[in-house]
Amino acid sequence: MENLALIESFSEFKDDKLIDRVTLMAILEEVFRNTLKRKFGTDDNFDIIINPDKGDLEIWRNRIVVKDGEVEDENEEIELTEARKIEPDFEVGEDVSEEVKLSDLGRRSILSLRQNLIARIHEHDNTIIYKQFIELVGEIYTAEVHHVRNRVVILIDDDGNEIILPKDRQIPSDFFRKGDSVRGVIESVELKGAKPSIVLSRTDPKFLEKLFEQEIPEVFDGLITVKKVVRVPGEKAKVAVDSYDDRIDPVGACVGMKGSRIHGIVRELGNENIDVINFTNNNQLMITRALSPAKITNMTIDEEKKTVEVFMDPSEVSKAIGRGGFNIRLAGQLTGYEIDVYREGAEEDVELTEFSDEIESWVIEEFRKVGLDTAKSVLEQEVSDLVKRTDLEEETIVEVRNILSAEFSS
Repeated sequence: MENLALIESFSEFKDDKLIDRVTLMAILEEVFRNTLKRKFGTDDNFDIIINPDKGDLEIWRNRIVVKDGEVEDENEEIELTEARKIEPDFEVGEDVSEEVKLSDLGRRSILSLRQNLIARIHEHDNTIIYKQFIELVGEIYTAEVHHVRNRVVILIDDDGNEIILPKDRQIPSDFFRKGDSVRGVIESVELKGAKPSIVLSRTDPKFLEKLFEQEIPEVFDGLITVKKVVRVPGEKAKVAVDSYDDRIDPVGACVGMKGSRIHGIVRELGNENIDVINFTNNNQLMITRALSPAKITNMTIDEEKKTVEVFMDPSEVSKAIGRGGFNIRLAGQLTGYEIDVYREGAEEDVELTEFSDEIESWVIEEFRKVGLDTAKSVLEQEVSDLVKRTDLEEETIVEVRNILSAEFSS
């Protein structure tokens, strides 16, 4: 049967698609009915019979027998003479059912039918893929690099689904080649047209949280809870953890002996510096822990404005601020407070900006980036340490120190 042969040829789509045979048959009926509407103007007088077990499909057109020469609608009426060619004992007024062969539809209609079927199956697949991935938002997913472009990396998973990793969702130190396996979290899934757009992220704090779940058994089992994650991707992160079991040290369990447990996470994130902190509802204690390794001598909290003034020895300020200001920025994000750091006993100190007539502004800015914004804060550091912490040449640092020293020796 030619209809059956065509159905079997259409079924080739089923093998490589996320579609079962029954659904395929339902799509087939819809596509055939649309084809009939376009060719005959309506599909109301057509019966489409599908046998999903055999993959069989039959199309029957129902018409009323009228006297010869009185046909007004060829689709719904048939002359008596023509009807008796089908069955010799038909009479006027009776219903005639006649099977429609695919050849009756015409070559153009069959080609259009096939194209529409392919489009509907792709649309069905895309809907399934969208539903599949929308449930994976926020979860870790692994795919393989298929193509590297300037602003995006195209990934393909084991099922052939395309996933995109935009440049701004990559860790700055990330470098990928075709065939590399890449992990990240599914950040978003959108239907753009009929095609799902799946975005992977390696910069989302959720990625670090999920890595803790994967790599640390106590987090996976729920014995330790990750309360909050903040990060500057590829540079620094702070993770607040808690345990409802007093026998478990959440920080120790997450870090492991000599950092053994967290080492794999650090490596995955391009050697991102990760501070694991014991969570507490005591705001003052939480701020103190968040600013670690700096030691605080005193603080004043304004709960209404969500600000805090932190006082510490001048030698501790650079630790609190951290390289590039990352430590104090992340401490603020972790605690929810805007943190201002003040030096105790630093009344006689001088702001670096006071030396702008002798020191170039970009040099001052380099010191400020690492938390050194006064003369004494720079002089308290070893030259070798300043070379490591800043992008300045040793010669420039020595020259700056000489200028600053002259201020206090005069």
